[in-house]
Amino acid sequence: MFNALYLEQNADKSTAASVKQLDDSALPAFESNAVTVDVEFSTINYKDGLAITGKSPVVRKFPMVPGIDFAGTVSASSDPNWRCGDKVILNGWGVGESHWGGLAQKARVNGDWLVRLPPSLTSYEAMAIGTAGYTAMLCVLALERQGVSKNDGEILVTGATGGVGSMAVSLLVGLGYRVVASTGKSAEHDYLLSLGASEIIDRGTLSAPGKPLQKERWAAVVDSVGSHTLANACASTKYGGTVAACGLAQGMDFPASVAPFILRGVKLIGIDSVQAPTSLRIQAWSRLASDIDRKALTTIAQRISLHDAIDHAGRILSGSVRGRLVVDVNA
Repeated sequence: MFNALYLEQNADKSTAASVKQLDDSALPAFESNAVTVDVEFSTINYKDGLAITGKSPVVRKFPMVPGIDFAGTVSASSDPNWRCGDKVILNGWGVGESHWGGLAQKARVNGDWLVRLPPSLTSYEAMAIGTAGYTAMLCVLALERQGVSKNDGEILVTGATGGVGSMAVSLLVGLGYRVVASTGKSAEHDYLLSLGASEIIDRGTLSAPGKPLQKERWAAVVDSVGSHTLANACASTKYGGTVAACGLAQGMDFPASVAPFILRGVKLIGIDSVQAPTSLRIQAWSRLASDIDRKALTTIAQRISLHDAIDHAGRILSGSVRGRLVVDVNA
């Protein structure tokens, strides 16, 4: 038996969330490469908040165990690449949406979806980083592939107090970039400064409709917000600069023109963390293990129990959560 955050669909199509005790036989079956993991820690990301509250049709089938990532220890495996006792991480691949996810004491997944936990990271640290930090590192790697140098100028990070934003600020500062953080939370300025942000701007300067081309400022951008914020970020990026887009907190729309791309050579790069190839995942986690600031992790992450997860799901959607929520599924 194991405890799990369990989502069911009511007759009116609303979502009912509760913590239930389930039998191991309830775990999903796989024809091959099945790996069962004793989960130690999971997280609540924005997508998990949508799934748990039912605010958006994230869940593809019911019942569902949400949780788009987890870290733990292999307890059974039919995959030759994994043995009992292996420490593993999972991010994405549709877990918590189409396949049972990590907000439970046990998970069974396809072995191809797993990445080995770097020896220098604990399971808790891996989930303090989580999908948010892994996504932030994918953005950093994209900027590096485009040759963005710390000498090129300022890097804008939008949604900076969120999980991806907080991790992006910390990672970029640690690599020597000058980071400008955008947020609408004036009470969190000290938090962002503690992560190393050189300057903080109000998100209102980016979130309203703006001109197709604006004064050049940013050498690069990490955007987790989308909509007008992303459009304005592109419009104010320097000639030849790079914008890494990885989120939609403001919206999925992109009310922009082609002007920044054809007149300034700005590059807009989409960052997908869900289906990223294993080789890129391994590279990202290797870099995270070496580059992450452990002290910053203690500032960014807070630990909650599995029973607390339901209440915190609504808080993360309302923007009242700072940084990362790490879920101790055994608490």
